[in-house]
Amino acid sequence: MTSLFAQEIRLSKRHEEIVSQRLMLLQQMENKLGDQHTEKASQLQTVETAFKRNLSLLKTRYWASVEEYIPKWEQFLLGRAPYPFAVENQNEAENTIQNEAQR
Repeated sequence: MTSLFAQEIRLSKRHEEIVSQRLMLLQQMENKLGDQHTEKASQLQTVETAFKRNLSLLKTRYWASVEEYIPKWEQFLLGRAPYPFAVENQNEAENTIQNEAQR
């Protein structure tokens, strides 16, 4: 009888250890999941910020290009100059592309 009682106590303690370990692992999983959500939110914020910056740069470059070509188009439309894009030769276009890439 005593050996059954001792075995029951041992099993009860082992059960408590297992339940305690399970709770600890569940807490670690919850913490890791929370960290992953925080990191994902941070990454999403970074992506959104980069997208807005890139969109702003694209708009700025577009309008700078428009402003650059307005005088050429104005002269063309007034009949004082040839078609604006025929003016640029291949070397000028390549230089422009290289200059833009270095910015």
